[in-house]
Amino acid sequence: MLLSRCTWYEVKEYLERCDGVIIPAGSIEQHGPIGLIGTDAICAESVSEEAGELANALVAPSLAYAPAPFNALFPGTISISESLFARLAGEVVSALGVQGFRKFYFLNGHGANTEPLESLATRVGGPSIVRVRSWWGFERVSELRSNFFGEWEGMHATPSEISITQNLFRVVSSPLASEPPEKLTPEFIRNHAGDKHGPAHEHMRRFPDGRVGSHSALASKDYGKELLKAAAAAVAEDFIAFVGERRNS
Repeated sequence: MLLSRCTWYEVKEYLERCDGVIIPAGSIEQHGPIGLIGTDAICAESVSEEAGELANALVAPSLAYAPAPFNALFPGTISISESLFARLAGEVVSALGVQGFRKFYFLNGHGANTEPLESLATRVGGPSIVRVRSWWGFERVSELRSNFFGEWEGMHATPSEISITQNLFRVVSSPLASEPPEKLTPEFIRNHAGDKHGPAHEHMRRFPDGRVGSHSALASKDYGKELLKAAAAAVAEDFIAFVGERRNS
């Protein structure tokens, strides 16, 4: 159930049986030679929508604009400050809270969103009020990513997320993605978790094609279909547990 495609009467009726809402959070940024600019938003939205169908849950419009300053020099990236993103997420929670929503489930598709969303959860009452999950972090999804791509999943423009967009939209081909990128060390991955990639000019010089340890060319539509299904099932189960009980239509 998409909030934007409901009437206010339908939302009022929904609130009589459930006070939880799923809020996708993505980004608009480059994803290498074959990844769509909106990949993070697409993944968060598509997983949320399928999970919403499974859990009979309302899905709010996506928070697509997000902090991505490290990618600011790649054409097409639209980065906003972390403070603005945090305020926007907080305003969304406040607006829905006035109407009777009490449980806010952020389904994340962008590493740099994690910290501000978790800080928001702390400010408004903790994880019992705001839950933050990334679609790739569930056990079954992690297993699939590892089985499909191993160490070549990498950190950015990953074959898993590009597989999902290929399944939903189109396959982009480029010789620039045919060869594997520089493989990342465990230390690099640890130090740069949460998209802590430094200034834009340094990031672009280090990763000129936009991939960060991710062999995007390993992506496939079939993998994307399986990843999307697994992620949606995991999110639906987690959302139902978060709101406390299964709600029937």
